[in-house]
Amino acid sequence: MPKYYPIMLDIRKRQAVVVGGDRVAAEKAAALSASGAYVTVISPEFCEELLALSQQVTLRCKTYEYGDLAEAFVVVAATAHDPHLTELIYAETSQRRQLLNVVDVPERCNFIVPSILRRDQLTIAVSTEGTNPGLAKRIRQHLETLFPSAYGMYLRLATVVRSYLRKGGFSYAQRDDFFGDFFHSEVLQQLAQHDEAAALTTTVKLLHHYGLDIERETLTAGLEEQKQQDA
Repeated sequence: MPKYYPIMLDIRKRQAVVVGGDRVAAEKAAALSASGAYVTVISPEFCEELLALSQQVTLRCKTYEYGDLAEAFVVVAATAHDPHLTELIYAETSQRRQLLNVVDVPERCNFIVPSILRRDQLTIAVSTEGTNPGLAKRIRQHLETLFPSAYGMYLRLATVVRSYLRKGGFSYAQRDDFFGDFFHSEVLQQLAQHDEAAALTTTVKLLHHYGLDIERETLTAGLEEQKQQDA
């Protein structure tokens, strides 16, 4: 039986606290900030990587004290080297029923972080349920060779196309059939070859086949609008 239930957590505009000042803490802080959280890092000392993040996260130069986590939605502790500090953090987050990840101490976590492969809207997570993070990382690195960066544009194009299919009144079953053909088309290969024009042309032909009268310029405009929204 699996030990964990995989989820995607929306932390945009939420408070996140990282306790620790080393490179691991910097990695966690950067990932939380990149996902839209308001990040505070607590440590009496900060590594160079954390100091470089000072424009993105709040650095509090102090030792952890009870109450420092009061406003946090999620807490990450890079404190495996200090079991006493880990227990203090665990006690406070347990009392407040907060989300806690203690790096390399799975028995004190109520969530763990998988090894992540991102291609814009595509996210692939690899987890060994905390038993072997090093192996999870290497599996993710192997997957990187199977899912090239072209998947980013591929998913953005699919998102734009889906919006037009929905506006056109296509049912779920019809959209599912379309994306089956889209998946087996040459679109991804053309994007991998940096031939966006050919990929758009192939997509337009497929849309015409399904009875949706749309031109390449419309898809291009949709992609640009999506890009602006994501900025």
